[in-house]
Amino acid sequence: MIVEMKTLFVAFFFILSGVVNAATGEYPLADVDIGQDEESLKRGAMIYYNLCRMCHNMKYIRYQHLAEIGFDEKEINDLRGDKLASTKFMSTASDENITELYGMVPPDLSVMAKARKKGPQYIYTLLTSYYEKSENIYDNRFFPNIKMPDIFGYSVTMNDAEKLAIENQAKDVTAYLLWASDPRAQERKTLGVYVIGYLFVLSLMFYFVMKRVWSRLDTH
Repeated sequence: MIVEMKTLFVAFFFILSGVVNAATGEYPLADVDIGQDEESLKRGAMIYYNLCRMCHNMKYIRYQHLAEIGFDEKEINDLRGDKLASTKFMSTASDENITELYGMVPPDLSVMAKARKKGPQYIYTLLTSYYEKSENIYDNRFFPNIKMPDIFGYSVTMNDAEKLAIENQAKDVTAYLLWASDPRAQERKTLGVYVIGYLFVLSLMFYFVMKRVWSRLDTH
């Protein structure tokens, strides 16, 4: 009985390992730096708005948040239309229609860049790993059998210039998703610099006060 249980456990372990490997595609992450400059964030936001939003929600991001990455009031108003500025970014398709089409509800993208280890590299690699498996059949080397279609057409590009343009788009939308996963990151970094500077100055002041006090004690 014990031997049978061990056999079952080993079999389960290998099956589980196969599932995990299938999810990652056993494909190396791209060694790419994802910037956070304003223009890249704005381009990435528009890619999400025009392409990704057809299937994916971003329930923690609202139209008003776009002002934080450089959108002016007119640009935000043009995007939101008759929606309130406090309206969340939600998919344009219903969960029922998406499930019927793909067999599942696509994940919310609000914190996707933080949900996985090396999230930005994960997203970029996923978007740029599509290929033509056979005639008119497409797959993803990084995530085999993925339900998400090749939104950029990376698998059917004809030359290096087209691929480079798509790779830049993938960087932009990844930058936007990275910002969306932690919109206050830059603010915290800036505040951290001021706090460290303040503590440094305060430490120097305490040091000189201590030296002065001890110098008086040494004279008695």
